[in-house]
Amino acid sequence: MSLMTKEVRQKLPGLYAQEHLGANAVAYAKFFTPDSSWTWYATEFDGKDTFFGLVKGLETEFGYFSLSELESVRGPMGLPIERDLCWNPKKLKEIAPELFSERQARPE
Repeated sequence: MSLMTKEVRQKLPGLYAQEHLGANAVAYAKFFTPDSSWTWYATEFDGKDTFFGLVKGLETEFGYFSLSELESVRGPMGLPIERDLCWNPKKLKEIAPELFSERQARPE
């Protein structure tokens, strides 16, 4: 399975295009390891190799990840990362509401 298709590439905005949207930024693609709990939600793409988005792994955090890395990594049982073919774009606040809660937003 191809992780990046023409259709997915056309949907993804360029890097920094959604940074002003915060919790309302949209994840247009979802990648996951079928044999572990890691998931990558892509909100932006540079058109070549670099994504920005939300990563749920050991922790849930924002960051950059690369298409070449996703294509080369294997999970604990040797399975490759897959793209969720049934994924419908969602706002980040729907995927990880805990990151945008009122308490999280306030410094203590």
